[in-house]
Amino acid sequence: MRYLYIDRVTEIESGKRICGVKTFPLSEAYFKGHFSKAPLVPGSILIEAMSQITGWLVVYTHRCETFCAISMIQNATLPTDLRTGTTVELHGELMDTDKNWSHCRAWVERDGERIASADRFLFPHFKEQRPEETAQFYRDIGWLEPRWDWRAS
Repeated sequence: MRYLYIDRVTEIESGKRICGVKTFPLSEAYFKGHFSKAPLVPGSILIEAMSQITGWLVVYTHRCETFCAISMIQNATLPTDLRTGTTVELHGELMDTDKNWSHCRAWVERDGERIASADRFLFPHFKEQRPEETAQFYRDIGWLEPRWDWRAS
């Protein structure tokens, strides 16, 4: 993953929910030469952040033995005024999952107010050949803390 839109995962409950935070500094690559007078966070970046946090919940729930790719997003609402420098909370819930696919929903809050959401993210699953390496990657980027027992999920 080249662009990570989650700074850290703050809570995770296998098979149920996840929370994380993201700050959008002006130094992010997608702001270079774009929105020079009044930088705004593009809605597509919020969609990607919600996709990443729910996708990680899926991978975590399946003990890093699967990876997934977003295949559908439905009923997305996005803000038009999210400025650089803002910190948001990302929330995701796993609605349904089996060995082949997962259905999640997600939302973004700023100062406790919901500013973006998507009712449905569908993720088909693919077999991960090296679950230990996947878990290590997520440890390295700070999304998997040692206190979270990902193998017990």
